[in-house]
Amino acid sequence: MTKRFTLFNTTHSIMGITVIAVTLFLISGCSKNEHSIPSKPKLILQITVDQLRGDLPDRYLENMGEGGFRYLMKNGIWYANAHYGHTNTETVVGHTVLATGADPAVNGMISNVWFDRDTGKLAYNIEDNRYHILTTGADIDESTEIDTSQILASTDGRSPSNILVTTFSDELAMFTNGRSKIYGVSVKDRGAVTLAGHAGKAFWFSKSSGGFITSSYYYDKNPQWLDSWNALEKAREYEGKSWELLFNEYEYLFNGEDNRPGEVDISGFGTVFPHSYGSADNPNFNNHLTFSPAGDELTLDFAKYLMESEKMGLGDTTDYLSISFSSTDYVGHIFGNSSLEQEDNILRLDRTLANLFSFVDEKVGLDNTLIVLSADHGGPENPDYWNSFGIESGYVSPDEWDREPSITALKEQFGIGEELIQEFFPPYIYLNREVIEAMGLDLGEVEQAVADELMGIKGVALAISSNALKENRLPDVPLIRSALRNYNPKRSGDVLILFQPQYFINHFDGEPVSCNHGGPWRYDSFVPVVFAGGRITGQRVYREVEPLDVAPTLAAIMRTKPPSGSRGLPLEEVIQGVKNSE
Repeated sequence: MTKRFTLFNTTHSIMGITVIAVTLFLISGCSKNEHSIPSKPKLILQITVDQLRGDLPDRYLENMGEGGFRYLMKNGIWYANAHYGHTNTETVVGHTVLATGADPAVNGMISNVWFDRDTGKLAYNIEDNRYHILTTGADIDESTEIDTSQILASTDGRSPSNILVTTFSDELAMFTNGRSKIYGVSVKDRGAVTLAGHAGKAFWFSKSSGGFITSSYYYDKNPQWLDSWNALEKAREYEGKSWELLFNEYEYLFNGEDNRPGEVDISGFGTVFPHSYGSADNPNFNNHLTFSPAGDELTLDFAKYLMESEKMGLGDTTDYLSISFSSTDYVGHIFGNSSLEQEDNILRLDRTLANLFSFVDEKVGLDNTLIVLSADHGGPENPDYWNSFGIESGYVSPDEWDREPSITALKEQFGIGEELIQEFFPPYIYLNREVIEAMGLDLGEVEQAVADELMGIKGVALAISSNALKENRLPDVPLIRSALRNYNPKRSGDVLILFQPQYFINHFDGEPVSCNHGGPWRYDSFVPVVFAGGRITGQRVYREVEPLDVAPTLAAIMRTKPPSGSRGLPLEEVIQGVKNSE
């Protein structure tokens, strides 16, 4: 049957055009359904909120306004049961899955950091020593940076070269022969670079300079508008101010529970409101901004400036802007997801989203914009919070494993007098292969022996040897499938470690934190997936979907090729979910 509707209003639309129904293959084994071909948006706005667990918007909804999360809930297709299917729920891993529709095993981003056997060096996910940042004095300050994965980078170079497959934004760029404007913005470099893909341009926040920066992969020199925004010194506007509660404390779910057990004070930011940002001359000033909603506010201000400067969404082809908001992740790590700080942060994020949507509506029109919102991973509770409800929870210390009696006995058994466990970068242990090879030992045998011994350590749920994954001699159960989806033979370590539910590492390279994500458990895998804008009809969907369905869905709407490594499938409700369809 022929259907008439317009998904997106554009000034170039022909009134009354008849849209012919087409067949879409949505999932394997399902019958073919006819759907109308949607008109294309002027702007795709992909929003990623770092560590936004799927329940948090509903949990704190009561004090939210109408223009942010409520707008998405009322007007968007909200997938309320979306879970990642891989083991290592870390930042770069989730962002790259959203970008590519591919599992980490295929897209290559298996962890924030891995050990490169070819070079014998650590590899930070988007590090590339061929392409250096363009702003002098904006590199990582190791004395104040709490993100240990960035500290482990040996150069300031950044690019998407380590992503092994195409992203949706790459496919859009090729489909339009480079006519689409494609940008990625985030406080975190990996939050910007991944979604911008190989063909777009990325900008991220420098805690050293207080401005946004980019690398020579994208430009020979900074665009003029970037220097103009940085000259405004927006970060300094927070000098002498504090993060204070948005409402009276009695209006909060966590009223009277500021400074809960397990919250940590990093660099003097404190554990109770108000949290002072301090002087702009304090080396930790910009860190403090990112520990709070101020980081998201700066990201939004920069993204709006970019949109106006590049006239995004005003041309004849679809443009793409990715914005990754990072503050929720920092707040979750430092204070926990069940804290007064996280509650206030989510309420302020709601206002930031409302501000963004209002701006986009004014400049481009929400009817002309496709909005996609998700998260790179969820997050756990603080162990003290779990324990207060009688739920067992605790911390693990992998840096002590090589000295465990069982591992010490194993080294004696194999005649190894040096460290057997060379490195641990979640979720992988890298063994000292040089010693193993020098002694003529079988690597697979040593891997399995180490895995067997680690299974006896409190807090470890499962230890799997790389050899067992490679030979696929494991039972077909969900945990093993998630491990296989994370396993890349060139980058993954020798033994994969899964912690028990409610157990995790409690520090960043010695800097204590309240809690840490990174496992396959439902609190870490659970995120929202939302499509809104245009004439999409609001609905809530409870069937289980995966975030890797996002990129193939965007490809289906834009009629591009799917990203080259994608396993995800177009979400049927989004393809169908159009007002005025008959």
